[in-house]
Amino acid sequence: MATSELCRTLIVDDELLIRQGIKHYIDWEKEGFQIVGEASNGQEALELIEKVAPHIVMTDIMMPIMDGEELTRIVKEKYPQMEIIILSSFSEYDYVRSTFQNGVVDYILKPKLDAEGLLTVLRTAAKRIPQFQDTVKQINENLSIEQKLGRLVCGYDVCLEEEEMVKEFPYSHFYLLGAALKNSRSNNIHLVKKELENEFNKSFSSGTYYQLSTDQSCILFVLNIKPCSDHRVIEFAQSLARLMGEAKFAVSNVFEDIYQIEEIYKELLKLFQYHFYIVGKSVLTEKTLPELPSQRDPFNLEWFTNEFKHRKFESAFSYLTSYASALSKCYTMDIFEYKSFLGNSIFNIIILLGNMDLDVKELDKEKYTYFKWIEEASSAEDTLQILNRFIKLANHCITAAHNQPDNFNIKKMLEYIKNHYNEPLSLTEVAKQFHFSPSYLSSYFSLHNKEGFNEYLNRIRIEEASKLLIQNAASISQISAMVGYSDHSYFCKVFKKVQGMSPSQYKRKKMIDKRWKR
Repeated sequence: MATSELCRTLIVDDELLIRQGIKHYIDWEKEGFQIVGEASNGQEALELIEKVAPHIVMTDIMMPIMDGEELTRIVKEKYPQMEIIILSSFSEYDYVRSTFQNGVVDYILKPKLDAEGLLTVLRTAAKRIPQFQDTVKQINENLSIEQKLGRLVCGYDVCLEEEEMVKEFPYSHFYLLGAALKNSRSNNIHLVKKELENEFNKSFSSGTYYQLSTDQSCILFVLNIKPCSDHRVIEFAQSLARLMGEAKFAVSNVFEDIYQIEEIYKELLKLFQYHFYIVGKSVLTEKTLPELPSQRDPFNLEWFTNEFKHRKFESAFSYLTSYASALSKCYTMDIFEYKSFLGNSIFNIIILLGNMDLDVKELDKEKYTYFKWIEEASSAEDTLQILNRFIKLANHCITAAHNQPDNFNIKKMLEYIKNHYNEPLSLTEVAKQFHFSPSYLSSYFSLHNKEGFNEYLNRIRIEEASKLLIQNAASISQISAMVGYSDHSYFCKVFKKVQGMSPSQYKRKKMIDKRWKR
């Protein structure tokens, strides 16, 4: 670019890892651009825009508090000279299309984001800005020490002269200290800086530090101090945590080579992820992490589903909450994976209850609210409370269904048949059990169930017989008796009607299928 000024860029995305990834894609200063700030939602972005006056705003579409669509509209009304680039996923095209009406430059699909594509769109945006229309600005060699450290963190090659090293880093030990702020307003950021300066001077007789991060929800510092115990650095961070209240801190292991900073920073980011799971610790270090629980078996969805089918809701819900609670202690688990498990569990519960002909309208209506709560939860502890709240609502739905006499009776009948299918069961026997006449029970059963009495009984028996044919060494005649048929030929006739083949054909087919899978 003809001008000596770098093209100032603001990144807006609610996912920290996305923002970090964008910073790694290109050598920003070399290409004539400078990241002047980061925000996690549109409201934070508007506050930053007034302070840093970016030339380009690169924003996600789907964000909490204020999304990218609304941010684009407001920015273009108040700052028409600013150029906007949209970040989106494949499913958000309708939102992207609406932003083009407000004059955005272009959009980038997150799954296809790469260095070449990012740079192309940035250059296109810069060409629309008068002072950057001629050429691309080359890197400014007069970078401050903070800028050089920031480039090292992002993985760029930066050469620090020996004289500069001695001047800027007079001590042998380095630590990275990060502070994640629950409320990222600027006054809180300034408060962290002020408190850090005060506490640093109290804790260390000699040393220096530099602020690196421009992220508005996370501040990063490099500490350069004389050799001391790790515990002293941790106490320093704990004193900051007591002063800051809700802020979460992470402290790296000590390192003596400043060129290790990128690797150390990646480990520090993991500690911030662990804060989601670990309750009661405002400062985390690798050496003070709690012991991980032993590895659990995968969630038994088949058993969970069967408990629902047999209306053993209490044991099913108890298993789910116990499993989710244990999972919340596995702090190395990916947060997205953990939240997906809870969201899928809620979805499965609604499907299972709906398949049982329960009225799930309220659950279905509220599910997206619960999905959103889980997605926005800042701790695993919060997600467990959300899950328990949903289970309470599901139990209310189940109780309401039980209180309906007709539903209650038909469900009791179905349960009775499932528990006694292997006995010489008949319409008369069941009618006697429930104090109905056989003729009334026949019509009642057909009215309140998708299948008639005999059709339902035969299906239950044949399903069980199908399992036994594969798993049991008993003969077909013996299996026939085991599932409640006294007449072997009638059993074979019913089996063929239900499964479309005879019992022997079914058994041979399953054995062949099993061999092929091997």
